[in-house]
Amino acid sequence: MPTPHRKGHTLLLVERIVDLLADGPTLSFEFFPPTDEVAAKQLDDTLDELAGLSPSFVSVTCGVGGDGHDRTHDIVTGICRDRPFPAMAHLTCVGHTRQGVAALLDDYASAGVVNILALAGDPPDGSAISGDFRYASELVEVVRAHPADFSVGVAAHPEVHPRSVDRDSDRQFLAAKLSQADFAITQFFFDPADYVQLCNELADLGCRRPVIPGVMPVIWPKSIRRFADMNGSTVPEALFARLESLLASDRITAAAESAAELSQSLLDAGAPGIHLYTLNRSEASIQIAEQLSL
Repeated sequence: MPTPHRKGHTLLLVERIVDLLADGPTLSFEFFPPTDEVAAKQLDDTLDELAGLSPSFVSVTCGVGGDGHDRTHDIVTGICRDRPFPAMAHLTCVGHTRQGVAALLDDYASAGVVNILALAGDPPDGSAISGDFRYASELVEVVRAHPADFSVGVAAHPEVHPRSVDRDSDRQFLAAKLSQADFAITQFFFDPADYVQLCNELADLGCRRPVIPGVMPVIWPKSIRRFADMNGSTVPEALFARLESLLASDRITAAAESAAELSQSLLDAGAPGIHLYTLNRSEASIQIAEQLSL
């Protein structure tokens, strides 16, 4: 059910993602914090343009190395205050103390933010994670114990986390993490069979929490190829070659068509929703949403 939160004399209904998922397939979008005024204006325009799609929720990442949590906080609280849809804050282990996380959660709760995505995060230089937390599961425990009763999500990698020892241990760790969380959102991938296999492997371990697939339209193939290398995502070379050969305007439409086809296949396979990585742009996401049976 929506969670009541009072702002002044107005009672707002801020929805928890676990409850939204129980009501049927969701459509959500992911953004990253802008670093200057021009990028901030771009994000604001994108939020305006995507609002017409009535998203179930949106999420906001934080910077590499844990240095973006303040910007994440400001954007998430602003969306929850000013927009007709809830925002989920990404929260990473990197650089955080338990006292700092507790204070941040208190602040989110007082601002009406009720959705948190708990992540391990990546230090900027690839070194060991600093702070009081090492694993996302430790962060989930702290968020879950908070009196605000946050809806807690975690990350999943259909093609196995790049730092996992092997597939079996990856799935066991994910199932254990999900036993304390409400849902997962996946890293982007391009083969629906990888998602189906992930869900089947979790079910074999007795885990049936909702896993929302993350879909990345390939608008900028070079950049997304770099992201894929970091995340261990397999790049479909034929698709990337075709998109790289197109003009930017044509590429947006072609990338949206490909992402919509993947998204519809995932929905047909039983996915509880679609989470679109927007890269703070609206064009492809609008085209994808128009093609989906949501």
